[in-house]
Amino acid sequence: MATTPSPSNVPDWRHAHIGHWLRLAHQRFDARVLELLAHHPGTPLALSNLVLRQQLGAAHVHITRHLAPSGMRLTELARQAGMTKQAMLGLVRQCEAWGMVQRQDDPLDARAKRIAFTPLGLSWLQAYQDAVQQTEAELTQSVGEQVATVLSLGLEAYCCS
Repeated sequence: MATTPSPSNVPDWRHAHIGHWLRLAHQRFDARVLELLAHHPGTPLALSNLVLRQQLGAAHVHITRHLAPSGMRLTELARQAGMTKQAMLGLVRQCEAWGMVQRQDDPLDARAKRIAFTPLGLSWLQAYQDAVQQTEAELTQSVGEQVATVLSLGLEAYCCS
């Protein structure tokens, strides 16, 4: 008669699978990007201070990562970020209060609004791009160019299949 292994004598597979490592890598990557943003000369001072005080964090990066430079509707922004419209609206309101984004009338639908970067937000976006590029370079330095290339191509293939 077979016995069911108890949790104490089974290797802890929950912390040794690729999903776990991807989550940790994503957290580390975003944390490094935010650290670089806080000290980037192109980051507006007010936003830099918000990052340093941990009031502007990884959740707000969803707007930076997904908002088209030309702007977009809230529903599309939320869909791109994989968030509910209500959760995205909370982030948009915070970013709006900080001067990063603004709501504008949608020229195609008078009932709708578009979210768009302000000039301050565009400065943030450029600093974000620089921080992402530096973080990618650091990852490449850490694991080597071949591993970084395989990692990037593999993740792209996995995500887009």
